[in-house]
Amino acid sequence: MAIRFGTDGWRAVISDEFTFANVRRVAQAIADYLLEQGPGPNGQAPLAVVGFDTRFLSDRYAITVSNVLAANGLAVYLSKADCPTPALSYAVKALGAQGGVMITASHNPPRYNGIKFKASFGGSALASEVERIEAFLEANEAKGREPRYSEPEWQYDRRPEPGEIVRFDPMPQYLQHLRMLVDFAAIANAGLRVAVDPMYGAGRGYIARWLRELGVMVAEIHGEMNPGFGGLYPEPIGRNLKPLIELVKEGGYDVGIATDGDADRIGAVDRRGHFVSPHMIIALALRHLYERKHQRGLVVKTISTTQLVNRLAQHYGLQVKETPVGFNYICDYMLQEQVLIGGEESGGISILGHIPEGDGILMGLLLLEIMAVERRQLHHLIDDLQASFGPFYYDRLDQRVRPFSKRELVRRLMDAKVHSLASSEVVHVSDHDGVKFLMADGSWLLIRPSGTEPVLRIYAEAGSEQQVDSLLKAGLSLAEMHLPKP
Repeated sequence: MAIRFGTDGWRAVISDEFTFANVRRVAQAIADYLLEQGPGPNGQAPLAVVGFDTRFLSDRYAITVSNVLAANGLAVYLSKADCPTPALSYAVKALGAQGGVMITASHNPPRYNGIKFKASFGGSALASEVERIEAFLEANEAKGREPRYSEPEWQYDRRPEPGEIVRFDPMPQYLQHLRMLVDFAAIANAGLRVAVDPMYGAGRGYIARWLRELGVMVAEIHGEMNPGFGGLYPEPIGRNLKPLIELVKEGGYDVGIATDGDADRIGAVDRRGHFVSPHMIIALALRHLYERKHQRGLVVKTISTTQLVNRLAQHYGLQVKETPVGFNYICDYMLQEQVLIGGEESGGISILGHIPEGDGILMGLLLLEIMAVERRQLHHLIDDLQASFGPFYYDRLDQRVRPFSKRELVRRLMDAKVHSLASSEVVHVSDHDGVKFLMADGSWLLIRPSGTEPVLRIYAEAGSEQQVDSLLKAGLSLAEMHLPKP
C-alpha cells in the first residue's frame, strides 16, 4: 500500500492504513533520509527528536518510531509525555537535531493518526525532503527491505549517544522562548479572566498553568486525557467550541482561547460568546506587531485567508505574499525573508522571531498581550478593525464527498468559464490552489479539495453575511455540478 505525505505529513485511519507495520516503514524511510544527511555538528551522530499527541496509541507509535531510529544508529530524544507540535518543533532546532517526528493527526477526527516530519530549522519539511523520504519508502518496498528495530533501555535528561533513546521534557525550553516573544508581565497586570479549551489535545494544561503562575484568573475545560476527544473534532472552529462559548458567557470571562489536537492552531471566543476566527486574530496581531512593537517585515497569508490582512498591509506599506493552503508554504518564505507574520485561515500562525511553524499556544498568549496592552475587550478591538478596514464576513463549508481527482475538478471548474456567482460579477479566476473566483465588489469564493481527507472545502468572504451564504451555496452547487464521476 503506497504511503503519501499530504500538506503536512502522512495521516490515515488507525488500524486501517495507520498500523504499527506502516509506522515502522515510514520511520525507516525517515532514518534513511537522516543518515543520508551525514554526521551532525562536530561529527556527532545524527540526532532526532520524537513527540506525540493525546490520540489513541500515539505514545506507543512514538516509541515504535524511536526504536526504529535508534536501531539505525541515530541518537534519539523522546518526549516524556504528550506535547504540542510547536514545542517539539522548537526542540528540534534548539537541540541541534537533524529532524523530528511528531505523532499526530492534528485537527483530524479521532479515528485518524499521523506522522509529521520536522526539519532541522524547526518547521515542516520542505517539499524536496518529503519527496526524498517517499523515495526511500518506495525503494525499501521494492527491495522487500524490512525496517530495523530494537528496544534499547531508556535514558533520562542527558544527550543521547548513537542508538540510545533519552526521555526529555521539551516544555521548559519552549516556555523560555515564548517569554522572549510575549509580554507576560503585561498579561499578569491586566486583570483578565481567561477560559481555555485545549480540546483534549496536546496543549492541555500549559496555557492554564502558565497563566495561573502569573496570577491570572483562568479556567480550563477538556484538559484531561481523552483519546476520543469526547466525541468532538479537535479543530478550534465555531461549531466545535460550544462548551467554551457557554463557559465564557456563564462565567463572565473576558476571552476564551482554544487550541487544536496538537496545539499548532488557534481559535478564540470574545466576552459576548462570539467565535473569533483566525482571520481576525491574524489581523489584530499584524496591527499590534506593527504599531505597538514597531516590527517590520513581509506579510504572508494563504489563499483562503481574509482580504482584511491585505488592506492592513497596504495601509502600513507592507508587502503581502499569498500562498497555497498549508503552513509549509508560509515556512518557505520564513526561511528566506524577514516575515513579520505568516498565517492561514485554519489557525496556523507564526510571527517574527519564532520558528517557521504554526503555534496556537504562542498566538493565544499574544492575543492576551494585545488585550492587556490595549486595555480593551476583544470585541471592541475587532469592531474597530472592521470600522476602519471592513466590513468583512467570512465562512467555510466542509462537504464530505467520494474520492475524486483534484486535478480533474480544478480543470473542469476553470473550463466552465463562470461569469457570475450569487449575482456578483466574476472578474478574475485563479487555480493557484483549487479554484478562486474574485468578484467585482471585492468578495471572493474558493473551491478547494482538502489535502488530508475526502472533504471539499468551500470558502467565501463578502461585505455581508447574506452574501457569504449565497456565495457558499452557489459554490457548492457549482462544485457538485463539475465533480468527476468515479
